[in-house]
Amino acid sequence: MGEFVRLEVTDGVGTIRLDRPKMNALNGQVQAEIREAAEEATARADVKAVVIWGGERVFAAGVDIKEMAEMSYTDMATHSVGLMATYTQVARIPKPVVAAINGYALGGGCELALCADVRFGGEGAVLGQPEVLLGVIPGAGGTQRLSRLIGPSKAKDLIFTGRFVKSGEALALGMLDRVVPDDQVYAEAVAWASQFVNGAAFALRAAKEVIDRGLEVDLDTGLEIERQQFAALFATEDRAIGMRSFIENGPGKAEFQGR
Repeated sequence: MGEFVRLEVTDGVGTIRLDRPKMNALNGQVQAEIREAAEEATARADVKAVVIWGGERVFAAGVDIKEMAEMSYTDMATHSVGLMATYTQVARIPKPVVAAINGYALGGGCELALCADVRFGGEGAVLGQPEVLLGVIPGAGGTQRLSRLIGPSKAKDLIFTGRFVKSGEALALGMLDRVVPDDQVYAEAVAWASQFVNGAAFALRAAKEVIDRGLEVDLDTGLEIERQQFAALFATEDRAIGMRSFIENGPGKAEFQGR
């Protein structure tokens, strides 16, 4: 458990909880602790799905500008390796991941949310990639993940202007998948994650990997990745349980074992 980031596990759902007052600024220490929490969530068998949450007030207002302001090119060339590794580790958690966004998710905070599979925001949520206003560009996946999520034209508009996006527009753009009252964001995210606690863990893992890897390759390669993963699941106990349950009891009643 880190000083500013911890993994809390309840009933199969792991919450990666950011807690660095006042705005959850993502300095080097926080980045390292997020990476460690993501690694733990990946490794723990009792974690079936993950929620990323910054608390009731703010998700994360971005990286720590004070820390970066005096960095040279050579400093950032080194620092950016760890920065990107942190976000990649979150994106590659092989389990369903939901970002629960209260308040600001800006810059590195928005990029962290983009690493989740889905994003739920409060009515007061505000997202954006304002790095250009500092004379730089998103450096933790924002140019790549945002353009893949909402399309290059919309992503360019947001990144070129650096403007903030309120929850309603974020929902319309596809940056958010659900908008709920601010005091219900975390509960809604946990409810979504909880539905996978008794799911077919290897099938969920395969589905996430195939979708994510397929987006990076041509269609024929993606289809081959899917075919191989589909066939591989016939080696799992859950596949046998699921098909037998369907034949005997109909859909949606299988009691999977995660094997």
